[in-house]
Amino acid sequence: MAGRAQPVSAWPGISAAVLVAALILGTLAAVAFRAEAGTGIAASDYVALRFTLTQACLSALLSVGLAIPVARALARRRFPGRRLLIALLGAPFILPVIVAILGLLAVFGRAGWLSGFLGLFGLEPVQIYGLHGVVLAHVFFNLPLATRLILQGWQEIPAERFRLAAQLGAGRLAVWRLLEGPMLKRVAPGALAVVFAICLSSFAVALTLGGGPRATTIELAIYQAFRFDFDLGRAALLSGMQLVLTGGAAMVALRASAGEGFGTGLDRMIRRWDGRSAWSCGLDGFWIALSAAFLLLPLAAIVLAGLPGLTALKSNVWQAAGNSILVASISTVILLALALPMAAAVAAGRNGMTELSGIMGLAASPLVIGTGLFILIYPVADPFALALPVTALVNAVMALPFAMRILVPRAREVLARYGRLSLSLDMQGWAFVRRVYLPRMRAQTGFAAGLAAALSMGDLGVVTLFADPEFATLPLQIYRLMGAYRMEAAAGAALLLLLLSMGAFWLLDRGGRWHAEA
Repeated sequence: MAGRAQPVSAWPGISAAVLVAALILGTLAAVAFRAEAGTGIAASDYVALRFTLTQACLSALLSVGLAIPVARALARRRFPGRRLLIALLGAPFILPVIVAILGLLAVFGRAGWLSGFLGLFGLEPVQIYGLHGVVLAHVFFNLPLATRLILQGWQEIPAERFRLAAQLGAGRLAVWRLLEGPMLKRVAPGALAVVFAICLSSFAVALTLGGGPRATTIELAIYQAFRFDFDLGRAALLSGMQLVLTGGAAMVALRASAGEGFGTGLDRMIRRWDGRSAWSCGLDGFWIALSAAFLLLPLAAIVLAGLPGLTALKSNVWQAAGNSILVASISTVILLALALPMAAAVAAGRNGMTELSGIMGLAASPLVIGTGLFILIYPVADPFALALPVTALVNAVMALPFAMRILVPRAREVLARYGRLSLSLDMQGWAFVRRVYLPRMRAQTGFAAGLAAALSMGDLGVVTLFADPEFATLPLQIYRLMGAYRMEAAAGAALLLLLLSMGAFWLLDRGGRWHAEA
């Protein structure tokens, strides 16, 4: 496709990719140039590096290790509510981190449901703070993502392969060795790398559940270097370290997901003749029930704890909710302005630097980007007055890698299907974008916009640097309420944030699919 003429120019997408790369690398350079000479990595930073790698490895291994039996069970079983359960598996990924933490505390905390149950037998309550708490939260967020990735691999095995295996009398072990095992060798490494990369840049989870300096991630160490020490040199070095680690993991994920599959079939519904024994049915039911309970109980705890405090929220919480809605709206517009032309450029064959810029947001530190912008803005304007647009811009860059993964496959399909016809009709440039590209990207655009809005609505990152007592987004206000031990008000605000995030995602995703080509 790279050597073929295309009806859409790649230069808008290349320009957007250059802007993204310049923003990430330029802000890192601004922080490094303002650093004082002689600053370097402290001994505590090596502790943070070790903890970051430890928790990321454990989180990735547990998430993918648990996702394999859950995905296999969902691939083999058909039951009422299966589609709804698979849809709900995407909820934790877009769930605001601070809301999910409140739900996990309600279930697994010292005064939570599990501790209360253990107390009936005279056992000690659960201690959630520390390494195990951080890993628990990361598994809660990433188990659904890993399950969806691996389930997609199972669904890509043609139904004819399972039919042939059944005709040849292949049992469970033979099906695993010939079909499921090779698929997992292709899919599981990519899922591991994706989860590992996401966990490397953890901030809000470590901030709330770390429990002390021995449970500090690199991102949290960057925040401490900025907020408490204002050591720009140390922050820049830590950011560069995180950029290399996360970028390397992201590149591994891209390469691991590029392997060959099982070929195409006739798109028939997959029927499984293996695993019909009572033992297999019971085991699959156990994994489905366990994963559903693990993911849905914290959501239920949020609703039950938040309902009493929802009607008693004060004006500052509603004002913070308005700020969050405004930030999410601006962030979504910025994201689409960057992602749509970049996806078209990748689909047109310019997929080198453009695709690399698209995943840089996964590796970059939002705190470094925010501080770099603070340094650049300070000589010409008041950075605190621009807290809202700066937060929206950084949130858009952070959501860009996920939007690119949604948009690029569909953009390639659109250009492959309609490119030659549009050229023969002399429909190029903006005419092609307006009449062909955008209408046929509506469903994916709505999904990407909903994801970006939900992630921005629940972000607790760069706003912690810019916010003053007069300005706060809803996640920051919840964190302040938790710090003041006003847990009922925090639970009510968390339920409000949950409703806003899920509502924004549903509204934009549904709007994109309304009368859109599927």
